[in-house]
Amino acid sequence: MLSRLVGWCCFLLCAFSFRPARAQVATGQDMQQLLYDIEKLTQFKAILSDMQKGYSILIQGYQQVKDLAQGNFKLHSVFLDGLLLVNPEVARYARVADIISAEAGIVSEYKQALGRFRGGGLFNAAELDYLGRVYAQLTAAALDDLDALTNVITASKLRMSDDERLLAIDRIYASGSNKLQFLRDFNRRTAVLQVQRQQEQQFVNHLKSLYP
Repeated sequence: MLSRLVGWCCFLLCAFSFRPARAQVATGQDMQQLLYDIEKLTQFKAILSDMQKGYSILIQGYQQVKDLAQGNFKLHSVFLDGLLLVNPEVARYARVADIISAEAGIVSEYKQALGRFRGGGLFNAAELDYLGRVYAQLTAAALDDLDALTNVITASKLRMSDDERLLAIDRIYASGSNKLQFLRDFNRRTAVLQVQRQQEQQFVNHLKSLYP
């Protein structure tokens, strides 16, 4: 466009160079105005070019930021989705079976003990009620441990890495082991009390047999 305008100016200069002086003066003024307009046009084109470049950079930058943000989000989503999966090796961790065994032992051992204490006839109703409440709380806590274990080893339940799941299983195992240990100590102390009362009852019965 600019080259065409310059060519046109040269043509005008050649065409009007043979006119009278008055016309040449007028034409000279017109040419100055034309050259001035051409200069302004050139500046305007430069401004438009800079604006276009700036717009292109802005659009490209926005797209790059958008792509980067979406890429990071996708990467973050993939990472989080991966944490919802459970490595089969984690599910087969030896502590898992130990936890289940301990919780089952709690239920089995408390039922056997409570049956012996009730059948012995050496504890009154209030004492048996107390024993029952202790066992009920212990069983509820054991079921909570099983629920926690289920969440840890079930896919799509918790967002955890393999190491976090293993640590959680270890904590549940420690909790279940403590409960089982408490139950056995409690049953042992209660059984000792039962034996003592049984011996006392036998001694009383012996005295009664001596002094009817």
